[in-house]
Amino acid sequence: MHPDAPTATHLLYLHGFRSSPQSAKARQMASHVARHHPGVTWWCPQLPPSPREAMALVAQGIAQWPGAAMGVVGSSLGGFYASWVAHHKGCPSVMLNPAVHPARDLARYIGEQTSWHDPAESFYFRPEYIDELKAMDTSGHPPASRELAIIAKGDEVLDWREMVARYPQARVLLQEGGEHALVNFEEYLPAVVDFLALA
Repeated sequence: MHPDAPTATHLLYLHGFRSSPQSAKARQMASHVARHHPGVTWWCPQLPPSPREAMALVAQGIAQWPGAAMGVVGSSLGGFYASWVAHHKGCPSVMLNPAVHPARDLARYIGEQTSWHDPAESFYFRPEYIDELKAMDTSGHPPASRELAIIAKGDEVLDWREMVARYPQARVLLQEGGEHALVNFEEYLPAVVDFLALA
């Protein structure tokens, strides 16, 4: 546990692009919190495709949460969002293979998309969402609080070097090999919980 870290009583988990609260990592985190930290308020919302609407939903949902006693975990695009939340709430953040240039990387996904966990569910990724992502970039700001980045060198979607460069002041757990989905996330749960000082 970080020596001067206040205990976190609230935890927000933000899923990635085309993902959902049904992702393996979200379910593993939810299960771990329920089993070992039953007093912690847990929220993993289904995020709408619009980044602006997604963060409006999150901001409304955590408006009454104590910034000093909450943490946010985000995977991929959710990692980008987690940095935005941390910037606005002044809370510790954990990024899992975070998207660091989503406006650039998601431009090729404009159009009809399907959900990873329910191919029958589709949504339209609109061109204006790219501008919304640009408006949310916090990379020019110093971190508002402590940061932990868990990054796999074997990520087949995002460049691990860009991820490391984006978070120069973060504690970085760099995994040799691995993949974007971070299938061994369960191994990192104790480190995540310890870093956030969950109640």
